[in-house]
Amino acid sequence: MIETIVSPLPVLSQRREKSKRVVPMGKWAFFEDEFVPLEEAKVGIATHAFNYGTGCFGGIRAYWNDEQQQLYIFRARRHFNRFLESCRLLNIQLPYSIDDLIEITLELLRRDNYRQDAYMRPIAYKATEDITPRLYDLEDAYAMFTRPQGNYIKLEVSAGTSSWRRVDDNSIPARGKITGSYINSAFARTEAHWNGYDEAIVLTQEGHVSEGSAENFFMIRQGKLFTPSTHDNILEGITRATVIELAKDELGLEVIERSIDRSELYLADEAFFTGTGAQVAAIVEIDHRPLANGSARPITRQIQDLYFRTVRGKNERYAHWVTPVYPR
Repeated sequence: MIETIVSPLPVLSQRREKSKRVVPMGKWAFFEDEFVPLEEAKVGIATHAFNYGTGCFGGIRAYWNDEQQQLYIFRARRHFNRFLESCRLLNIQLPYSIDDLIEITLELLRRDNYRQDAYMRPIAYKATEDITPRLYDLEDAYAMFTRPQGNYIKLEVSAGTSSWRRVDDNSIPARGKITGSYINSAFARTEAHWNGYDEAIVLTQEGHVSEGSAENFFMIRQGKLFTPSTHDNILEGITRATVIELAKDELGLEVIERSIDRSELYLADEAFFTGTGAQVAAIVEIDHRPLANGSARPITRQIQDLYFRTVRGKNERYAHWVTPVYPR
């Protein structure tokens, strides 16, 4: 007797359809040296970067100023400088200068005609279809897409110390935004979510605080602002650098970059995450321990207010940090 086997594929197809989450995206992309509809910007499954994570990316925001009816890109030149540094780590050579990359970004944003906050994702990657892990004798490519973007995470979050350690500079350099290394971030953030936290705090191999799953970390103790140094396997964050400058010059705070022990987290008066996605997000609880009384965060609020005024082009002192998208 021949046994009849019923294929499960129709059921799986239904499950995939149900689990699809629609994420708003822009309509255009820059792909293979031209502007194309987003749905046409595709890579094959044999692409080297898809198989091995041999790519790097950037995260850039543009903020809508309703009073001025203008969209401002925040620190575009600094972002693309870091992006090209990440390319150098991966032996990726692009035919575009920083000015070229900014012009591509402006054109994409104008094509989508954003009248709200937006996010831009430039990507450089090894485009050859090949299965040998290496960084030489491979074709390099560049692509970019955009999307509307509100808050990436809440502006007040709880955090848990992760059991996953941060990747080390001699393994995968954290100072570069290397696509493959972000599995480390995915492990940490997933663990935090499953444990009931909004975000993770990741330690170095030595047990010092490194950063969040994809954010830099700051804490305030006795009126001083502390943040892990670049030697603690952190991303050299542009929002981090922005906050350090604003805190020093605008608020007169002493900023100290040094290693931070885990136990210090529980003694902090205030703490917050920074990043292009996170912006400035207050941490109200770490490992189920409320910081201070759980609500008083005067310095964090000052930094948040100052940051959001600056990125929307409302702080004349830092007008050179914003690039208007639409011609006057």
